[in-house]
Amino acid sequence: MRPAALCCLALLLALLPGSAFAQPANRPTPGYTRVAIETSVGTIIVATDNRRAPLTAANFLTYVDDGRFDGVTFYRAARRKSDPKLGLIQGGIDTDARRSLPPIRHEPTTRTGLRHLDATLSMARPNRANSAMGNFFITIGPTPNMDARGDYIGYAAFGHVVGGMDVVKKILAVPTCCGSGPMRGQMIIRPIAIIRAKRLDGTPHATRGVKPWLLGLNRKPAR
Repeated sequence: MRPAALCCLALLLALLPGSAFAQPANRPTPGYTRVAIETSVGTIIVATDNRRAPLTAANFLTYVDDGRFDGVTFYRAARRKSDPKLGLIQGGIDTDARRSLPPIRHEPTTRTGLRHLDATLSMARPNRANSAMGNFFITIGPTPNMDARGDYIGYAAFGHVVGGMDVVKKILAVPTCCGSGPMRGQMIIRPIAIIRAKRLDGTPHATRGVKPWLLGLNRKPAR
């Protein structure tokens, strides 16, 4: 391929919305905030799209800044039956209400212009609008069925992976079982620990007040 063609291809990939090529993992880009998710099998670096999905991005960053993701897990690996190397992984606070913040307003892809492409970062939610809190997922391969269309509100894409997709794929491949409904057979048998999530750009803005999940951690056992 000629040098001019290579330059055009690189420019096209950089402009793709929601693409993992939107910016490098080691350099900040205006409008995005990078977050390092340190897991027991490696580090994933994601970038939140603060311009196109401001509410969802801000919610995720608050969980990061508060330390609400420190010590939780990736607990779901949903592999496609047609190709087990594709699918999604899901992590976050799961059902730990002590770590939760109030639900946020849904930002559908029809409003943000983002799409569920390969390496997209998106919010998990119950089967109703305006209910997402502290659980998120990462796609492996394009997942257009997550995009909003017609009366279907879809899921709120709000960023993408810029580093560590090898770690994402490693988590997708771990053994699973159990679960019910659409998650049947997709729960990770030995959940992957999220050791820490920390922002790499900007100033953290932690919420004030008591952090219920931390209460009692430093208490000495009674004799």
